[in-house]
Amino acid sequence: MGLSFRAIRRTQSLHEQTYQALRTAILSGELAGGERLIETQLAEMLNVSRTPVREALCQLQRENLVTADPHHGLRVASLSIADAADLYDCRIALEQLSAAGASQNATPTQLKQLESIVSQAENNTQVRSGELTNYQLLYADYQFHRLLAQCSGNSWLVNLLDQVFDKMILVRLRTMEYNPGVLEIRTEHRHIFEAVIEHNPVAAAQAIKEHLIASKARVIKEIQEIEQNQ
Repeated sequence: MGLSFRAIRRTQSLHEQTYQALRTAILSGELAGGERLIETQLAEMLNVSRTPVREALCQLQRENLVTADPHHGLRVASLSIADAADLYDCRIALEQLSAAGASQNATPTQLKQLESIVSQAENNTQVRSGELTNYQLLYADYQFHRLLAQCSGNSWLVNLLDQVFDKMILVRLRTMEYNPGVLEIRTEHRHIFEAVIEHNPVAAAQAIKEHLIASKARVIKEIQEIEQNQ
C-alpha cells in the first residue's frame, strides 16, 4: 500500500484534505515521531495557506497524534514505554471481545476474508527482506485485527479500537525501524483464526490474549533497547 506526502487535490474542503494528508503522513511514518511540525513548511509542501494547516494540527492534537513541546511548538507524538504498555493493556481487554464475538458472529464471507489475510501474511515470509515496507507489514496486521473486530458485530468496539490502533502505529513504526522482526503476524494470527473458524469463543479470546501479551513484551523490550542505545 503506497502512500506519499504530496500536494493535496481540491476535491474536498481544504481543512479535510489537509487533515487527511497530515494524518496519513504521520501514520505512514513520513512524519516521524518527535519531528517538529512547522506550519509554513507544511503549508508549502501541501500548497495551501497556513489556516487549514493550523486547523488540521489542532484536530490531530486532540487525537493525541500531535503534541506541544516546551517551547510552544508542535511535534509528531512520540510515545513512551508506559504509553505502549497502557495501549497494549487496552487492546488485550478489548480484543478478547473481538475474538470471542467473531467466533460467534462472523459471516462465511468474513471468515474467507480473514483466512485470505492470514494466508497472505504467511506467504510474505517468502518475500525477500526489504521488499515490504514497515508500513505495509503494519497495515497487514491492522487489517486482520480490525476485520476481527468487525466480525464481532459490535460497532462500538470497532470505534474504540480504531482510536487505539492509530496510537499503536506510532509505537510500532518506531520499533520496526530498528527490528522488523518484532512484528509477528504469521503463526499467532493463524492460531486466532483457527479458534474463530471453529466457533470457539473461549479459545479465540485466549489465543488473541496470548498473541497481544507476547507482542507487548517484544515491543517494550525493543523500545528499552532503542532508548539504551540513544
